[in-house]
Amino acid sequence: MDLLQSVQEYTKSIPADFKEKKGSCDLSFTVAERKTFISKQKLTYQAKFRIDDQEKMVHFAEMLKEASSGMDAGMGFKTESYSTGKGGQQNSVIEQQSQQFGKKYEYQFDFKAVRGQIEKLAKEAGYGFQYQITFKGL
Repeated sequence: MDLLQSVQEYTKSIPADFKEKKGSCDLSFTVAERKTFISKQKLTYQAKFRIDDQEKMVHFAEMLKEASSGMDAGMGFKTESYSTGKGGQQNSVIEQQSQQFGKKYEYQFDFKAVRGQIEKLAKEAGYGFQYQITFKGL
């Protein structure tokens, strides 16, 4: 079984959508969701990675993304979407996001497990693992 197949098998064990297009793989799932009568807010985990067979390297990036839509206290209809994670250090970006979003949402999500499992599968297949702080180049 090659590395891509191993990752696909792993993603079947978690509630994630997995897509592969032109060598770039996307993994996403809803971490938390808040619904009220007139608004909806959603927190999504996204991971992107590229498997470079020539260099035997997996390039990996992840982030938490928040999107909301609906009525906002009599202000009319409002839709907004923004993402965070465009800077920071390797191990602190998503941890900081998790702490920030944890004040707004209640969730039990171990993002380190996803990153760790993909890194483990890469190393078992003889590939290196490189964490990136942005999706640029993936």
